[in-house]
Amino acid sequence: MDGERLVETFVELADTLVDDFDVIDFLHMLADRCVELLDVDAAGLLLVDHQGRLQLIATSNEQARLLELFQLQNDEGPCLDAFAAGTRVSHPDLANAGERWPRFTAAATEAGFAAVDAVPMRLRSKVIGALNLFRNRAGELDATALRTATALVDVATIGLLQQRSIHHHQVLTEQLQSALNSRVIVEQAKGLVAERLQVDMDTAFAALRGHARGSNLKLSSVAREVIAGTIDTAQLLAAPARTQPLRR
Repeated sequence: MDGERLVETFVELADTLVDDFDVIDFLHMLADRCVELLDVDAAGLLLVDHQGRLQLIATSNEQARLLELFQLQNDEGPCLDAFAAGTRVSHPDLANAGERWPRFTAAATEAGFAAVDAVPMRLRSKVIGALNLFRNRAGELDATALRTATALVDVATIGLLQQRSIHHHQVLTEQLQSALNSRVIVEQAKGLVAERLQVDMDTAFAALRGHARGSNLKLSSVAREVIAGTIDTAQLLAAPARTQPLRR
């Protein structure tokens, strides 16, 4: 584990009190860093909406996105259990998890995943979501990696809650709902880019995100411009170098 990169990640996760905070990019960063720093192959994040229902908000790749959606559609899986119980849920060998999650297990193994750990996004009694960590090899997640994942999720949760003040629940739910609404726009833009450029969904998302970061724009703003036709999809594959601090 890269100690310097880990410290940098903690700093980024704690730095949420900024103008134009971008929840979607913030949580995509968390998912990406989990894959980068921990011994996992994919990560996904679910957040609760204003009606108390879990919604997909960020994943590290397309396989994780489809599997997270499958969990939600079938109301079955480790992330849902971790959110409901407010505690970590793990299984080191999904080949033997059919009795617990029959539909999820079949979908996960078909996607190439062999083990999973789900960590709730929790502060005291408030649970606002859950992080799923997927691995291609069976076995327990290393204890150090698990502690680090829990710490990353805790810092991210505190950051989200303090960003609009923990004492104003309505503001928090509006922020999360806005992020969920923006995700729909991002997914639409991703599909449009993939179709027009004839690339896969992961490449399409990387192009959108790269353009947003290179242009110092919010991801959701770039997605809206792509859908509106004010950004030519072809220019997304040649995103400009980032010269200003990233607006989260």
